[in-house]
Amino acid sequence: MTELKDVERELSRFRARLLFAAAMVLACFGLVVARLVYLQVLQHDELSARAENNRIAVLPIPPNRGLILDRHGIVLARNYAAYTLEITPSKVDDLDATIDALSELVTISAADRRRFRRLMEETKGLDSLPVRTRLSDEEVARFAAQRYRFPGVEVKARLFRHYPLGDVGSHVVGYIGRINQAEKKAMEDWPEEELANYRGTEYIGKLGVEQAYERELHGTTGFEEVETSAGGRAVRRLRSSPATPGHTVVLSIDIKLQALVEQLFGDRRGALVAIDPGSGEVLALVSKPTFDPNLFVEGIDVENWRALNESIDRPLLNRALRGTYPPGSTYKPFMALAALNTGTRTASQTIMDNGVFVFGNHRFRSHGDTGLGPVDMRRSIIKSSNVYYYTLANEMGVDLIHDQMAPFGFGQLTGIDLPGEARGVLPSTDWKRRTYRRPEQQRWYAGETISLGIGQGYNSFTMLQLAHAMATLTSGGQRHRPHVVREIRDPVTHEARAVNHEPLPPLALKPEHVKVVLEAMYAVTQEGTSTRSFVGAPYRSGGKTGTAQAVSIRQNERYDAAKLAEYLRDHALYVAFAPLEDPRIAVAVIVENAGFGAQSAAPIVRRVFDYWLAGLYPSEQDIAAVQRGEAAAPIGTPRLAATVTVQPVSSALEGSRLSGPAIALPADDPASATPLSPAPRAARVP
Repeated sequence: MTELKDVERELSRFRARLLFAAAMVLACFGLVVARLVYLQVLQHDELSARAENNRIAVLPIPPNRGLILDRHGIVLARNYAAYTLEITPSKVDDLDATIDALSELVTISAADRRRFRRLMEETKGLDSLPVRTRLSDEEVARFAAQRYRFPGVEVKARLFRHYPLGDVGSHVVGYIGRINQAEKKAMEDWPEEELANYRGTEYIGKLGVEQAYERELHGTTGFEEVETSAGGRAVRRLRSSPATPGHTVVLSIDIKLQALVEQLFGDRRGALVAIDPGSGEVLALVSKPTFDPNLFVEGIDVENWRALNESIDRPLLNRALRGTYPPGSTYKPFMALAALNTGTRTASQTIMDNGVFVFGNHRFRSHGDTGLGPVDMRRSIIKSSNVYYYTLANEMGVDLIHDQMAPFGFGQLTGIDLPGEARGVLPSTDWKRRTYRRPEQQRWYAGETISLGIGQGYNSFTMLQLAHAMATLTSGGQRHRPHVVREIRDPVTHEARAVNHEPLPPLALKPEHVKVVLEAMYAVTQEGTSTRSFVGAPYRSGGKTGTAQAVSIRQNERYDAAKLAEYLRDHALYVAFAPLEDPRIAVAVIVENAGFGAQSAAPIVRRVFDYWLAGLYPSEQDIAAVQRGEAAAPIGTPRLAATVTVQPVSSALEGSRLSGPAIALPADDPASATPLSPAPRAARVP
């Protein structure tokens, strides 16, 4: 039988399906229309701005970093342009394979690979990082021909920082380096305007003037608006604002004097600070050994870092600012002035020096245990009597000594315009209570005061503090904050702005007291411990030698340098000023483990004064003798300082030491270490 269909029912179902489909289509079209209305009407302004931003890219233009010059205009830090081969790790699938392929076109050393990996770890692989710097034109051309093979790799033109004099003055000039993660985190707290000025900047000052004057040297970042394609390629430039170069920073440092002192030290360790007493300008700030700051600009390699960081000579330590030492007998002129200021002694008062000072059951010894007989204040400085200052310290007491010495800057931050200055130690009863934990350690014992009189015991100061105190004394109490920057020049207007360093409140010193001390220091160069070094000097100067212990010795032992390792021998010190009538330079110097100040430190100061006051430069023969510690007065025929130039050099690692600067005559056309603080020890003859 044939089954009959219910046509009406099927038509009804068809119509229902058709209506449902039509409703669904209308609903979908409604959603599309609603979305279009939302996007085209309600969100029009926001989406239009986004589209414009996608079409236009704002690119930062990093500024040229400012120059650093010495007081005579010699360039200490400059910039030069070069090409770099850079990889953006996030855009590269296989970094090792890419670098291997690139090495077939340009030379990529193992050190380059290690540096790239280190930078990638520091930046988390989000930035464009250099895998090779300073490409030659030929290498740039070879890569350009094969660029299509290397997505995420490009050649960029960048400015590089260069220190043309290499290791000369490196602790003062400092260096720049790539901004690390810790610095980026710290920069997040900067004001928005200042932070925006560092967009596009990858380097920042790390040490010395480069760090202290980062804001002046950096400059102002510019920008460039470019229209880009959908692929992100620049189509055309719309507008731009050029970057403003950083300011030129002019130092008070005389780099030729700085290089001379570094050469006079030779392979020895130590520090020297020279200051103009009338202004506080630092004329030389030497720390030996030095290092080549060019090694740090693009990231120092492992070998050089290990050689610098693990060297027993500690070349990265700025000894002039961070190294703290007992001042030895260089402290005695200040003790004498303190005695006059407080009325503890008069200049004519005589003390019997029999070679030893007995306190309780302890014998504080003097020069070879031989006495000097009757000693007044003048003779105590000339002959460096220990007994005179043992008794003086005992009479004054530690707190009175502290109160008299603190205004000179001992144990205080001088406020120099360089980072990392150490405070040192000027002991007092309050200092000991704050420093030590156990009650028996916090107590100040009377016997501990005795050694303070000759610059030993807990006394521990920097060469900067000694030079600053010497400048204050020679100027009759007028104080200036030491500074290494003299002026800042605008690169656009070429106007020079002197850095304002207002004088500090003067000390209330009596001129007659100052005269007693300064004339006694002058006599030191005529009939005292530094006589041989200043024979024939064309000026009158004053000074005081000193010897400071690196290790203590027992009461019944004698010091014998020949029996001690070099690093355990005494330090040689000298403080001085010149000329006597109107001091224009004050100096403090230490030569570590070099013995007596008269033998190793005073000869260096003599050459400094000859250069600064007489325009004389020592002969090569004389320089070699000073380096060996065998010189007194200059030997050979001195040269005119104006005819000597500082050669551009870089340090060469020799074992654990670094080579010094090179000074040469012209052929035709004339840039957190631990302070060296010794432990308290028994006093010995300085």
